[in-house]
Amino acid sequence: MKLAVMGEITEIVDSLEGKLTKLIYKLEGLQKANHRMENEITQSASLISRQQEEIVALKQQNDTLRMANSLLGSDDNKRETKLRINSLIREIDYCIAQLSD
Repeated sequence: MKLAVMGEITEIVDSLEGKLTKLIYKLEGLQKANHRMENEITQSASLISRQQEEIVALKQQNDTLRMANSLLGSDDNKRETKLRINSLIREIDYCIAQLSD
C-alpha cells in the first residue's frame, strides 16, 4: 500500500516538474518577446522624434519659400508679404523705441 502511495506521489511530483519546466520555458519566451517589443518602442520613438524635427524644418522651408515667392512678385502671396513687412516694420519701430529710451 505504501508503495502505491509513493508511486502516486512520484507521478504527481514528476507532473509538477514537467509543468514547471513548461512555465519556465514560456516565461523565457515572453521575456524575449517583451525585450523585442521594448526595442521596437525605442526605435519607433526615435523615428517619431526625427520625423517631427523634419516636419518643423520643412515647415520653416515652406514659410521661407512662400516669403521668397511673394517678394519676387507672386500675386498669390502679396497679402502675406504686406502683412509680414508690416510686422517687421513694427518690430523695427519697437527696437528703435527701446534704443531711444
